[in-house]
Amino acid sequence: MKKSIAFILSCMLLLVLSACGEKNKESQAASGGVSDTGAAPSEEMVIKAKNFAFDKQEYHLKKGVPVKITFENEEGTHAVLIPGLELQLDQKHKSQVVTPEKAGIFEMTCSVYCGSGHSAMISKVIVDE
Repeated sequence: MKKSIAFILSCMLLLVLSACGEKNKESQAASGGVSDTGAAPSEEMVIKAKNFAFDKQEYHLKKGVPVKITFENEEGTHAVLIPGLELQLDQKHKSQVVTPEKAGIFEMTCSVYCGSGHSAMISKVIVDE
């Protein structure tokens, strides 16, 4: 009797767990690229880094427009930090969708010490109205 109750409870637990997993798969498939911020990116910005420099001195974004920011490390070991946008990208976390809420100029730096030119790895992200 105890074995049959334990078996029934185990089967019910497996059904509940498998149902939760299917719901999660369905919601991921239906999201269509919508990030955890709840907004699908309408633009994409790629930041490339090589030893002691980013590929551009200025990057431009639009206020209120979701953008997928992707980091590509072309040479050396680097990471990106933009405190004003609450964004940090590195080799493990290469992209993120952000929606800039205020216009302004935000400093972007390399957040991994990369050698003698590390302090010169500075660029600007300009968020236009």
